[in-house]
Amino acid sequence: MPQRRYAFGRPEEAYHPDSMRAALSEFLSTFVFVFAGEGSILALDKLYKETALGASGLVVIALAHSLALFAAVAASMNVSGGHVNPAVTFGTLVGGRISVLRAVYYWVAQLFGAVVAALLVRLATHGMRPVGFAVGPGVGELNALVMELVMTFGLMYTVYATAVDPKRGSLGTIAPLAIAFIVGANILVGGPFEGASMNPARAFGPALVGWRWRNHWIYWVGPFIGAGLAGVIYEFGIIQPEVPHHTHHQPLAPEDY
Repeated sequence: MPQRRYAFGRPEEAYHPDSMRAALSEFLSTFVFVFAGEGSILALDKLYKETALGASGLVVIALAHSLALFAAVAASMNVSGGHVNPAVTFGTLVGGRISVLRAVYYWVAQLFGAVVAALLVRLATHGMRPVGFAVGPGVGELNALVMELVMTFGLMYTVYATAVDPKRGSLGTIAPLAIAFIVGANILVGGPFEGASMNPARAFGPALVGWRWRNHWIYWVGPFIGAGLAGVIYEFGIIQPEVPHHTHHQPLAPEDY
């Protein structure tokens, strides 16, 4: 088996300007995504109050998340790789495409961005309590966990194929669109059952600000397992290993893919 590029991260990476810029980019993009995503849910609640939204409301929420994620990924892809999701960062970490140190930076930035977004949503809506995610009536926790796992697997597989794979070619130009599409499609599938988060930061910010923790563990465990599986399968099973020209490998920086 060819040597893989796992690394904790060089000491100078902790304070290198590129690391700071990448973390800031992840913070801002996650903020943009969570603000629009959670805001769309509260906007529908403001418009329709107690009225059942049905399929039309689900489509609106899926569209809002897709549009916001497309913009967030496109805005940060050339700086940080456009993760906008702790599970995606974990998938690239287990695939050896990012160092542990940079992954920790990303996780902190993503969670902080989500919390700030949820706080500003609450402020801008005159105190409306963020909704976040919870398992729907008649749906078991195991069902919801499997749903999150499968949907995040699909998301991470799409990220790897369009944004990470060294042989992606021209697909890299449509990566933000493909990633936005799979998230929107998954919301149409999982939304009625358990909300369809696929993103621990997207779940954490509203949960903290709205103080809604019911079933919250599902939105961490499912996405991390799904993204980790997709990262391992694509990295070790799909990507064709190249013959190394030297024996020492450095982890790929996010701007390299």
